[in-house]
Amino acid sequence: MGERDDDAQGALEKTRIPLLRDLYTAEEEDGDIKRETWMETKKLWRIVGPAIFARVSTYSIFVITQAFAGHLGELELAAISIVYNVIISFNFGLLLGLASALETLCGQAFGAKKYDMLGVYMQRSWIVLFLTCILLLPMYLFASPILKFFGQPDDIAELSGIIAVWTIPTHFALAFYLPLSRFLQCQLKNRVVAFSSGLALVVHILVCCLFVNGLKLGVIGTMATINVSWWSNVFILFTYSTFGGCPLTWTGFSTEAFTKLWEFTKLSASSGIMICLEYWYYRILIVMTGNMEDTKIAVDSLSICMSINGLEMMIPFAFFAGTGVRVANELGAGSGRRARFAMVVSVTQSLIIGIIFSVLVVLLHDQIGWIFSSSETVIKAVTDLSILLAFTILLNSVQPILSGVAVGSGWQSFVAYINLGCYYFIGLPLGFVMGWIFKSGVKGIWAGMIFGGTAIQTLILIFIVMRCDWEKEAQKANVHVRRWSVSNSRN
Repeated sequence: MGERDDDAQGALEKTRIPLLRDLYTAEEEDGDIKRETWMETKKLWRIVGPAIFARVSTYSIFVITQAFAGHLGELELAAISIVYNVIISFNFGLLLGLASALETLCGQAFGAKKYDMLGVYMQRSWIVLFLTCILLLPMYLFASPILKFFGQPDDIAELSGIIAVWTIPTHFALAFYLPLSRFLQCQLKNRVVAFSSGLALVVHILVCCLFVNGLKLGVIGTMATINVSWWSNVFILFTYSTFGGCPLTWTGFSTEAFTKLWEFTKLSASSGIMICLEYWYYRILIVMTGNMEDTKIAVDSLSICMSINGLEMMIPFAFFAGTGVRVANELGAGSGRRARFAMVVSVTQSLIIGIIFSVLVVLLHDQIGWIFSSSETVIKAVTDLSILLAFTILLNSVQPILSGVAVGSGWQSFVAYINLGCYYFIGLPLGFVMGWIFKSGVKGIWAGMIFGGTAIQTLILIFIVMRCDWEKEAQKANVHVRRWSVSNSRN
C-alpha cells in the first residue's frame, strides 16, 4: 500500500508542478513521434523499396542499351540517345502522366476499401493509353524529318529514324505496363512488380549479348532487344493480376470499363499534363544542344549526364509513387493528419539519399563517363558537367515527392499550371539567354533550367503543401471516392 501511495503522490505532484508535467508530456509525445515515424517508414518502404528496385531495373534496360551502343561509335550513341531522350521519353512522359491518374483513383479507393473499383479503373486506363499510343505513332514513323526540323544533323536524324521504327512495340507495351504496375502498387503488391522488372532486366542482358555480341546486329539489334524485355514484363504482370493474384481487386473484364471514360480521360489528361511538363523539361535540353557546335560531343556528354541523373531519379520516382499511394490511402481513409505526416517522412528520407548521391557525383566526377564511352573528348565533357549534375540530383530528390503529394491529393490540374509557368516561362527562356546570349553553351542552358525552373517550382510546391488544410483534403477525398464508385455500386 505504501508503494501505491508514493506513486499516487508522485503523479499528483506532476499535475501540480507545470514544469514537471510539461516535461512528462514532452517525453510521451517524443516517444509517439519516434514510434509514428518508424511505423510510417515501414509502410512507406513497403512501397518504396520494391519500387526502387523495379524502376532501377527497368531504367537499366535503357542504360545497358546505351552502353552497348556507345561502344559501337559516337554516331550510334548520339542516335540512340536522341531516340530515347526525345521520342521515347516524350511519349513515355505522356503515358506515365495519363497512367498516374490511377495513383489517385486506385489509392483512394483502396484506402476507402472499395476494392472492386481498382480493376475497373485499370481497364479504363488501358483503353485511354492504347488509343493515345495510336495517336502518337506518327512520331515514330516520321522521326527523321521531325528531328531535322528541330535542327539535328542529317546523319544523326537518319539513323534515329530507323531506330525509332524498331521501338514501336515498346511504345505499345508501355500502354499496358504502366496501368498494371500502378494497379499492383496501390495494393502494396510491389514485390511482384520488382520481381517482374528484375526478370525483364536479366532477359534484356542475355538478349543484348546475343544480338550485339553474338549475331552482330549493330545498333538496330541493340534497340530491338528493348521490345523483348518490356513485353516480358507486361506478360508477367498481366498473368499475375488476372489469374488469381488479385482476387479482391480483379473480378474479370467488365463493360463498366467503357463507362465514365470521358471523366476518366479528363482526370488522366490533368495528370498527363502535370507529369509531362516535368518529364519533358530536361529532355528539351537534349534537343537544344543539337543546334550547337560539336553536336555529337554535346549530345553524347549531355545524354550520359541525363542517363546518370535518370538512373538516380528512379529513387525519387519510387518515393513519388510511395508518397502518392500513402497520401491517397490516408486521405481515402479520412485521416488528413496522417497524410501530412507521410509526406514529411517521405521528403526527409528522399532528401538524405539525394545529398549522398550528389556528394558521390562530385567525388567521382572524372570517372563516371567511362561507363558509356571510350572517347576521351566525351569523358572530359561529362566531367565538366558533373557539378550541374550534382545540383540536379539534389533538387530532384525533393521535387518529385511533392508532385507525388499532388497526385495522391488529386491536385494535378493546379500543379500543371505551376509546372508550365516555372519550367517553360522562366526556366527555358533563362536557359536560352545563358546558353546563347551569354555564350555559356550547354552549361549555361542547363544552369538556367535548374535555377530558373526546377528550384522555383520546388519552393512553390513546398509553400503549398505546408499551407494545406489536410483534414479538408481528407473530406474531399471521401466525396471523390463515393462519386467515382456510385455507378459501380448500382450494378
